[in-house]
Amino acid sequence: MADLLLPAVKPIKVPAVFNGASPEEALEALKNQPSYDTLLAVLKLLRNGTQEKHDFDMRTPGPLSAQIIHVLVTEIVPNYWTVLQESSDQKSIDALLACLRSLPGINATLNYIRSLIREVKPRPKDSTNSHLVSTLAITLDLLVSLLDGDGEAMRIWDHVASMSNSTYVRPLRQEFLSLFASGKIVSLSAEAEDICRQAGRSTEPLWTADIKQYITWLAHSQTRWAKSRLKEEDLKLCAELGARAMRLGHAEILVRELLHELLLQGDTNKENFSKLVDNYPLPDQRKVLLLLLKLLSDLYLNSIDDKNPSKEYPTIWASVGVLHLVIANSDVQRSNLVSWLTSASGAGVGEGCGIRRAAVAALADHKDSILTVLERSLGQFAHAQVLLLSAGYVHRIAPMKLTILLRSSSYLNAISNRLDVSQSRARFLGMAVGEALSGLVHAKDSKLDFKMDEMTTEEADWYKALVRVSDKAGPLDPLKTTVPPSQAKSSKKPSMPARKQESPHPSKVPPKTGFIIEEIEDSDQEDSDLTPYAKPDSDEEDSDDDPTLINRNKPEAPVYIRDLINYLRDTEDYDKQKLALATAPTLIRRKASHGTEVVSHVEDLASLLVGLQDKFELENFHNLRLQGMVAVVVAQPKKMAPWFSKTFFDGDYSLSQRASILIVLGLSGREIAGFEISEYASSAHFPSKTLPSKIEKQYLQAPSAANRLQAGTNLKALPPNALDTLAKSLSQTFLAPMAAEAADAVTGPDALKLSSFTSRLQQSSSHSSGTSGSRARYRGIRSIPNTTAALISTYFFFPLSSRFQAAMRSSAATKIIFQPYLLALYLKTLGLLIHAAGPSTLALPQMTAELWDLLLGVRGRCLGSNTVESENQGDLAVTHAILLALAALLDVNEGDIRGLCERQGRQVVETMEWVGNLFNITRGGDGAGEENDVKMLAAGILIRLREAVEKYQAVLMGDLIGFT
Repeated sequence: MADLLLPAVKPIKVPAVFNGASPEEALEALKNQPSYDTLLAVLKLLRNGTQEKHDFDMRTPGPLSAQIIHVLVTEIVPNYWTVLQESSDQKSIDALLACLRSLPGINATLNYIRSLIREVKPRPKDSTNSHLVSTLAITLDLLVSLLDGDGEAMRIWDHVASMSNSTYVRPLRQEFLSLFASGKIVSLSAEAEDICRQAGRSTEPLWTADIKQYITWLAHSQTRWAKSRLKEEDLKLCAELGARAMRLGHAEILVRELLHELLLQGDTNKENFSKLVDNYPLPDQRKVLLLLLKLLSDLYLNSIDDKNPSKEYPTIWASVGVLHLVIANSDVQRSNLVSWLTSASGAGVGEGCGIRRAAVAALADHKDSILTVLERSLGQFAHAQVLLLSAGYVHRIAPMKLTILLRSSSYLNAISNRLDVSQSRARFLGMAVGEALSGLVHAKDSKLDFKMDEMTTEEADWYKALVRVSDKAGPLDPLKTTVPPSQAKSSKKPSMPARKQESPHPSKVPPKTGFIIEEIEDSDQEDSDLTPYAKPDSDEEDSDDDPTLINRNKPEAPVYIRDLINYLRDTEDYDKQKLALATAPTLIRRKASHGTEVVSHVEDLASLLVGLQDKFELENFHNLRLQGMVAVVVAQPKKMAPWFSKTFFDGDYSLSQRASILIVLGLSGREIAGFEISEYASSAHFPSKTLPSKIEKQYLQAPSAANRLQAGTNLKALPPNALDTLAKSLSQTFLAPMAAEAADAVTGPDALKLSSFTSRLQQSSSHSSGTSGSRARYRGIRSIPNTTAALISTYFFFPLSSRFQAAMRSSAATKIIFQPYLLALYLKTLGLLIHAAGPSTLALPQMTAELWDLLLGVRGRCLGSNTVESENQGDLAVTHAILLALAALLDVNEGDIRGLCERQGRQVVETMEWVGNLFNITRGGDGAGEENDVKMLAAGILIRLREAVEKYQAVLMGDLIGFT
């Protein structure tokens, strides 16, 4: 009876072994807590279904595969991972990994790790989260197993590339790169590993959580991929993966792998390296080269004890071979190597000489590149070793080019500047370079010899021997067998056998065979059958006494900017120099708005023109050179006006060259403002924009002189002293309206002082508009567009004025700037620029304040100052320049004298007192000397300031308080 009262027990259903044939049935079985045997059957179906019962592929993204992967990662792996690992049958765990080793599977694993981290973090560290931490550790182990192996990334992409539906490939390509090269695998693994460690779960360090080990894995994957694949698309993806991986950090690991696994492993792999790196983005190509140089230096070349530069080192020759492979077919990498050798922070600063020897030798087969290295090294003298090494190669390739360079101003300036500095090391290097290069070019009895004790030392001999170094690309075997210093530990590095072939020495090179010139006697008898031609017209070249000097193959005028640059650089060719100077002003202006020739080469043009020397005493040399520089600034004012201002203060130029820079800034600024227009402006138009001369005369009339004056233009060539001419014209414009007013308005002693001033001024202005006292008739200022005025203020005036204060803090620059003639020209330039900007300039108050403060700051260099001698003519020129700049400043602000008194009241009063004192102590006469001009300008400025003070006394009262 008791048994009858017991409830009936339902039998437990033991799931049968899975025997389904579709992925839908497999998903249903996985959701229902499958048994071990069922799981193995499901995994077998999912893994091998494409070959047996269905065409479903777990690795292809889709709704069904996403559901299956989610169940496998979140339910099956936490429950069965330990069982599968302990199983003796490796095929079971391999089947699970095969189902998840895909982009969807790895992403699902990472997403589950992220969700577990979010769930664990807020919970207290007790038993309630032990299950979550255990699951997190298991999922981490799954991730490591999915990525284990150098070829896994390649195999994952192979499946993506093989998809029949090409629309999936592009988005999956970006997902592939984002997965492996974004750093999220490392960041999530590191965070999860830290949580497990804090929870007391002892786990071994995971390589996926270590950025260095992960980069190493990516590097192995990349090199294996590059070795096995030659398809263009595969190499592009592999290159993009490597380029992105370099941005994760520790890029040297990737480059070291490329070096050891590709460059040093047979010809096929060398070709794969070139193809792979050529597909990198340009910045990453440069990064690969720089890291390769660093690795070669650290691993192999720094350990060389280079006491004899002429000695041959197999390791250096092998390094040359490596670099030659990198740059051989890549203009970009060749340019990167040139930049590395010539940049101030490059060329392996702090490293041994071996890396510089290898880098320079790698460029030796490329004539243009090695010449560029030498020219830039001469220009900046940053790396003496690079300079000497490149000079040796250039001497062997093109000895005449080295001879020309040693006669150039850049070389002479570089050596002289080194000898003038106070640092003994710099002087030593300057002497070593000078003697070494002279020894290559000049004969033994005429070569440079400083006869200093420093030049007889072992170090000096080492530097001078660098010009005889002749490394070349050798076999790469020494880099394979040499043990890098980081791996050497206590073991000795095996000694490398020295090669028996000697480096070529200039003195040992056999003379080149040339043409044999044979003199043949001509018969005095003439053939009577030949009718002689009439004598040609006289040629000025035929007047040369020596007929061998007549040049019948004269160069044509340059029509491209690159040809013009080549002509300017050829300082040994008279005809090219003459043509270049005559053509430059017109060619630069004509090309300025057509194409990109001028934009691409404008700085090279400016540098060549500034440093050009009158070697052949050409006619009108200085004017043509100035006009060429003016054309450069007018063509690109926003870029080149600040460039010339910087060059004036920072460049390594003489006083005359600096003066020419100031003249160029003044002339080009006024031309842009529409004042003095160069004669080359009209001739620079293309023929398509002008009418034929006969038709032009019928339709167009030449503007009259009055119209040109009204337009503010003057179509004529400006002489080298053009700024002085413009300054004189500006002073007359400023003083002329006050001549008649001064004679009538002033009485007493002041009238006696100003009488001669008015009479002389009226005589100098008689060519103008008569004796009328109307100030408007003499006005030289006209409004220009705001954009043009802003151009002059922003790119001409302010760069030139602001750098003055910076130069004051440098003793060397101060010595140059305060040279009287240069200082006077500098102040005149600023005055002409503010005058050219005109009253419509929005920045006129700022320009006025900056210029006025600067003028008052240099009063110590003027007449009557306690710091200078009053008879010094140089200081008289500075005085005249300050007064001229003040005149321009007051003239351009004439329409706003009240605002000037409000903003610059103290300067107005201080200047009036200083100019009045200057007027009293300056001797005047009836002559036309500079001191008379100073007295006239001082009188005019004094009158203008007194008018302002009398009219706006109330405005100035606040500034007058406390003024003494």
